[in-house]
Amino acid sequence: MVIREYSEKDLKAMIRIWNEVVEDGVAFPQEDCLNLDAGAAFFASQTYTAVAQDDGVIKGLYILHPNNVGRCGHICNASYAVQSQSRGLHIGEKLVVDSLKKGKELGFRVLQFNAVVESNIHARRLYERLGFVLLGTIPGGFRMKDGHFENICSYYHVL
Repeated sequence: MVIREYSEKDLKAMIRIWNEVVEDGVAFPQEDCLNLDAGAAFFASQTYTAVAQDDGVIKGLYILHPNNVGRCGHICNASYAVQSQSRGLHIGEKLVVDSLKKGKELGFRVLQFNAVVESNIHARRLYERLGFVLLGTIPGGFRMKDGHFENICSYYHVL
C-alpha cells in the first residue's frame, strides 16, 4: 500500500470512491455527487489530496485544507474516503496517519474534525486510538440520508 499525492489519472477512481460515500448519506455533509469536471476542480482546490494505492488500484483518498482563515488558518481539516469493498483493511488508518504527518509538514498546528457522525463508531474509535481529543457533541447536527438527525462529534489532534 502506497499513500501518495494524487494525479489527474487517479480522478475517475477518486470520484467514484468519493461519490460512494456521498451516496451512502451517513458520513459526508455533501449531498451532490461529483462529475469529472467538478471533481477535478474540487480535488485541485485542496491544500493536499492523497490516494491510497495497492497493486495499481486506488482504494481510498483524503483531502486536507485549512479549517478556517486568518488567525485560525493554522488549523486544518481533512476528509477520508475508502471504497466499500476495501473497508476493514486499515486503509483509513493509514490515510489518517499520513494526513497527520502531511498536515505538520505543510505548517498546520492542529487537525480538527468538525462533524464526525456520532454513530460512526469505527471512525470515532480510530480517531481516539490515534490520539484525537473529543471537543464535544452537537445534538442533531447531521441529517442522515433517510432524513433523521444524528449528533455530530468534533475532534482535534495537535500536530
